Amino acid sequence: MTVDARIAPADGRRPRRRRPRATFVGVLGELLITAGVLVLLFIAWQQWFNDLVVAGEHRDQASQLSQQLERQAEEAPPATADEAGDPPVTAAPAEAETFANLYVPRFGADYAVPIAGGTSTVRTLNKIGIGHYDDTQMPGEVGNFGIAAHRTTYGAPFNKVADLRPGDELYVQTADGWYTYTFRNLQYVQATQVSVLQPVPDSPDVSAASGERLITLTSCNPMFTAQERIVAYGVFDSWQPLSDGPPAALAAAGIGG
Repeated sequence: MTVDARIAPADGRRPRRRRPRATFVGVLGELLITAGVLVLLFIAWQQWFNDLVVAGEHRDQASQLSQQLERQAEEAPPATADEAGDPPVTAAPAEAETFANLYVPRFGADYAVPIAGGTSTVRTLNKIGIGHYDDTQMPGEVGNFGIAAHRTTYGAPFNKVADLRPGDELYVQTADGWYTYTFRNLQYVQATQVSVLQPVPDSPDVSAASGERLITLTSCNPMFTAQERIVAYGVFDSWQPLSDGPPAALAAAGIGG
């Protein structure tokens, strides 16, 4: 019986298997795969875990600001509506100066985010949460109270803006009191269509005045892009001083007080 030497060497030992040599292409491929996994993990951290952490920081900051506003209200003469029943109007803030909180039950029972002056990405939107457009009106003022926030990353304060439904209430707390707005409608526009922030949104007459008191929330659209803007409009409903406590719907949920 003959034995093929390729299968069994003459000395009876098993043939050694040659270990594949690492090639540059192979090593590079493994490095790219590892880098891809790390990038995906970073994105998951940035888009999910980090948003949860920052959203929690927003709630803490809003709670602290609420207490500060209440102290300010106690130390100053109480704010009142004027003879016509119009609500008081808070003075415009400086850039990155917090002056109000936004509460939106539709965004979650624990939703509370500070509002600061200006819409600087670095100083206001990334660090504080919501920014007030300098050239728009203040809460309760006739015209348009325009605000902006991220829809993704940095806590994503306006992540659920597309979930708003007509009749949803939006509450703004300042040192002068609580301003309640009722959501009216959504609009999708080009990023350059700043006319949505006019006192009368999109009016051909920039100086036009309707007598309405509006709130306008703006953010990027679609998600993870800045091609367009999603715009949410609300109409002023009522005002009450801080001494009366938060509006009934918030009080019932244990929010804002």
